[in-house]
Amino acid sequence: MFLKKILLLLSCILFTIISIFAQADQKNKIIVGTKVAEPFVIKNSNNNWTGLSFELWNRIAKDLGFEYEIREYDLQGLLDAVSINEIDIAVSPLTITSERENVLDFTHSYFTTGLSIAVSNKEDNNILTTAKNIFSTEFIEVVLLLSLTLFVVGFIVWLFERKKNKEQFGDGITKGLGSSFWWAAVTITTVGYGDKSPKTTGGRIVALIWMFAGLIMISGFTAAIASALTVDKLDVGINSLSDLYEVSVGTVIGSSSEEYLNQNGFDFIRLSNFEEGMELLSNNKIDALVYDAPILKYYIKTKNISNKIRVLPIILDPINYAFALPSNSSLRETINRVLLKEIDNADWKKIVNSYLGNR
Repeated sequence: MFLKKILLLLSCILFTIISIFAQADQKNKIIVGTKVAEPFVIKNSNNNWTGLSFELWNRIAKDLGFEYEIREYDLQGLLDAVSINEIDIAVSPLTITSERENVLDFTHSYFTTGLSIAVSNKEDNNILTTAKNIFSTEFIEVVLLLSLTLFVVGFIVWLFERKKNKEQFGDGITKGLGSSFWWAAVTITTVGYGDKSPKTTGGRIVALIWMFAGLIMISGFTAAIASALTVDKLDVGINSLSDLYEVSVGTVIGSSSEEYLNQNGFDFIRLSNFEEGMELLSNNKIDALVYDAPILKYYIKTKNISNKIRVLPIILDPINYAFALPSNSSLRETINRVLLKEIDNADWKKIVNSYLGNR
């Protein structure tokens, strides 16, 4: 009987000790939330996590002696999990925004980038689109500027020549200005038919200056006209931010790009995840996808679909990535100190280049 009591007492003590160690172990284990966002968060076939964000987090965790378990969410679920203290930290490329800062805390930024636009990479050579490009505001502005320049130079030459060179630049204001405009045009293009040439000293000085200036100016005007006709275009005409008002645009629910489009008054399609957006864009179900530039570019590169989709050379809004923690988290300052040390390390820059190349 006495032996049974001793065994029972020892069992209770052992159970208590095990419980204490288990609780201590659980207390030291960090709950990490994440979502797939290549190249920052990559989930491989063995369900192991890697990518730029985890490369950094693993270094921080090792330095601080953290053990952790990972829970996967979608974007909105991840933000919610942080805000209600369901997880200790969200390791993902989360954009720092004032709206999110109201319900959670961020670490220091570890990556700076921007929002951009992915579009279908279709070639469009039909007559309608060519005509549209020719009559675009940009093209018309270039032509008007060129015409004004020719008129001003021609007018100056006409002032010198109208009395002493009536055969070529005289015979009334209309005909004289028309002749001087023609002379300015053929001179700047270096064609120089020779049918008209200044004879006065003042006219010849202007002509000489115009010839040299023309060598420089014509290349500038040519480049501007070429740009107006051939700048990155989609068959629906997406060349700039303002064009998004006229086409179907998609972005991911809860993303910083959703917040940006809302703030700028765009109508857009809300998508459950990034992959859905790329699929819709590939199948021409939407005209453009607004999202984080490095994630768009990495997806196109790794999926080898650059012949189908491209990212326009436009940064809509600069953004900064950080990890997210519950408000007033005691881990924030501890993690921040190590994070700043790690991203200032030359090894971190090499890791970034290994995923993204020289940006």
